[in-house]
Amino acid sequence: MRLPELRLSALGAYVVRQNLFLMATCLGAGTFIYLLTDLSDRLEHFLDAGLGVRQILTYFAVKMPLIFSQILPAVFLLALVLQIGLMVRSREMIALRAGGVSITWFLRFFFIYALVWSAGQLVFSQFIASYGEQEASRIWREEVRKRQLDKRVLKNLWFREGPYIVHAGEAQPTQSRVNDVTVYEFDRETNRLSRIMTAKKGLVDEHGWGLLDVWEIETADFASVKLLTHFIPLRQDMRGFLATDSGDKADLPLWRLGQIIEELRESGSNVERLRTAWHGKWSYAFSMLTMALLALALCTFFENLYVNLVLSLLVIFGYYGLYVLGITTGQKGLVPPIFGAWLANVLFSAAALSRLTWVSVPWLGIRAHRLGVRLQLLLSREERG
Repeated sequence: MRLPELRLSALGAYVVRQNLFLMATCLGAGTFIYLLTDLSDRLEHFLDAGLGVRQILTYFAVKMPLIFSQILPAVFLLALVLQIGLMVRSREMIALRAGGVSITWFLRFFFIYALVWSAGQLVFSQFIASYGEQEASRIWREEVRKRQLDKRVLKNLWFREGPYIVHAGEAQPTQSRVNDVTVYEFDRETNRLSRIMTAKKGLVDEHGWGLLDVWEIETADFASVKLLTHFIPLRQDMRGFLATDSGDKADLPLWRLGQIIEELRESGSNVERLRTAWHGKWSYAFSMLTMALLALALCTFFENLYVNLVLSLLVIFGYYGLYVLGITTGQKGLVPPIFGAWLANVLFSAAALSRLTWVSVPWLGIRAHRLGVRLQLLLSREERG
């Protein structure tokens, strides 16, 4: 028997209201725990830097959207498990099943519901949370750590421009200085390495790089010559490389990060870390869908609400651990960026879908039961024989 569409719409509205209430409750508790942990970790630094109460409150106020976006997938999983557990305990689930609401309705409803939340999470994290993260990072760098932008240092900088491949062991883009420079010059016609130049220091302006204390080696005859100065017409703006620093990478919105990746890729820089971060923003937003599937799958194992909540916490830790592992391996170039960023979502979603398919398609369970019975009969016959 199928319920009328009007009653199904009313049921959907009821489920959404209940879920929003539970999410608000879990979000408030999670945010309080996060703030308490963060405050205990950073309070000493705030006091040492001489920050007042107003500055500390400003830091946590602008960081609040970031906290919401970070804990929202876990909150969604816990709220959904709690909601289904309460519906089972109050016999609402039994009444709905008796009234003709199948498990596939819940699967379809929460799938669409999670997709809506994923889109909202993506927009929220890239607009509001991204701005809050940038402002919180600025307060921490400039007012707490006293790390001004003009003191930012980049390590192991590589790029390509024209016939040159350049490596700087240390670069200070805002001060236009580089140290431990190696320049590889290639012949434009044969594309072979023709000269290698090494310098201890260098100064950068809009016209090029002026290297100091230079050793120049000709690869044709390996003749070397020592020069006090040498000018190379490099026009690469090093300020763009500040985006590759770990302190700025996570702050960039999705669209800006994509632009930076293209700019650095064209210059020959390694962009594996940034590409992984770009894919990671998408995968983390759509982890809401993974959490919905996991919640529904967990509730098919046990009807005990407390057992399911404990399992949910274990699943959350496992998911975040695998997510961090995938991001790390992608950033280090051990796996493709898209594979590392989506690893946790794919594996956990596949496991959840396998369980949901098993319980929602009756003939699978019946066939498995019959197969088990046949195997037992065959074994018993062999033992008798």
